[in-house]
Amino acid sequence: MAPGSVIFTGNRKVDKVLIHYMQYDGESIVEKEIDSHSKTILNTSPIDKVDWYDVRGMHDTKLIELLGKTFSIHPIVLENIADVHQRPNYEEYDKGNFITLRALSFDKDKIKVQKEHVALYFNKGLIITFQETESDLFEAVRKRILSSSGRIRQRGSDYLAYALVDAIVDNYYVVLEEVEEVIENLEEKMLVEQDIKDKTKIHNLKKELLIIRKSVAPLREAIGQFSKTESSFVQNNSQIFIRDLYEHTVQIMDTIDSSRDLLNGLQDLFISEISFKMNKVMQLLTLISVIFIPLTFLAGIYGMNFDNIPELHYQYGYHILLGVMFVIFMVLLIFFKRKKWL
Repeated sequence: MAPGSVIFTGNRKVDKVLIHYMQYDGESIVEKEIDSHSKTILNTSPIDKVDWYDVRGMHDTKLIELLGKTFSIHPIVLENIADVHQRPNYEEYDKGNFITLRALSFDKDKIKVQKEHVALYFNKGLIITFQETESDLFEAVRKRILSSSGRIRQRGSDYLAYALVDAIVDNYYVVLEEVEEVIENLEEKMLVEQDIKDKTKIHNLKKELLIIRKSVAPLREAIGQFSKTESSFVQNNSQIFIRDLYEHTVQIMDTIDSSRDLLNGLQDLFISEISFKMNKVMQLLTLISVIFIPLTFLAGIYGMNFDNIPELHYQYGYHILLGVMFVIFMVLLIFFKRKKWL
C-alpha cells in the first residue's frame, strides 16, 4: 500500500465506534457522546477553548479518514493511528503533534500483560485520542476536568495531552506493583517448597517483563523528545510537567530492570533449592551405603563356602557376628552425628 494508507492492523474490540466529546475552558464545560459518523460535531471551536474528541475503537478507518480531512491531519498520522503495532513515538507536524503509546494491564492469575494501542493528536485548542476498547483509560483526567476549575481547566490542549499520557504512565506503576507482588509470593513459596510449575511462572514473568520494557523504553525516548520540543503547540509553562513525566519513565525503567534482577535471583534460588534437596538426598544415600559397606563385607566373608573358616562351627559365632555388625553400625552413626552429617 502507498504511504499514508489507513489500514487497521488489529482485532476489532468494540461493536460500534463512539466519540466522547468534551469542550471546556476555565468557566464552562460541555460533554457529549456522539455517533461515530455524525458530521455536525466535527468542527473547530474558538481558540480559547479546548476540544477533546475521545474515539473508542479503531477499526473504523472511514471515521479516521473523516477526522483527518476535517482537522487537516497528516496522512502518516492517520496510518499510524490505525496501526496498533506501531511502537510508542512522538512526532511533530506543521499542523499538530502526534504521540503513540501503549496502555498496559496485568492479570496476576494468568501472569499475562494486556496491551492496548493509544494515540493522541493535538494542536492549538484541539486534542483527539484513540483507544481500542470501550474502557475509559482517561477516567481520572476526565473527573479532574469535571470536578474542578484548577490547572487543567486553565491550560490548553498541550497540558491535557501531558495529563493523558501521565495517566497511562501512572498505571505502569500499578502494573509493576502487581508483578512485584507475584514475584514476592513466588519467593515465599519457593523457600518452603519447590514446584516445577514455579519455574514456568518465572519464565512467563520474564517474558511479560520484556513486553513491558518494550512498551516503556521507546516511550521514554518519545517523552524525552516531547520535553525538549520547540513546537508552537506546546507552551513553555507545560514543559516542566513534561520533564517530570520523563523522570517518571526513567524511574519505571529502573523498576523494570530491578524486577528482572529479582526474577534472575529467583531463578537462581529455585535451582539452588533443588540442588540443595538433591544433595541432601545424595548425602543420606551415601551415608546408608557407607554404613552397609563394612556389614556387607563381614557378611560376604562368612557367606563363603570354605570348610576351614575358624568361626564357622563356633557355637556363638552367629551372635558374635551380629554383635560386631551392630557395634560397627553404632560407631559409624555416632561418628556421622559428631560430624553433623546426619
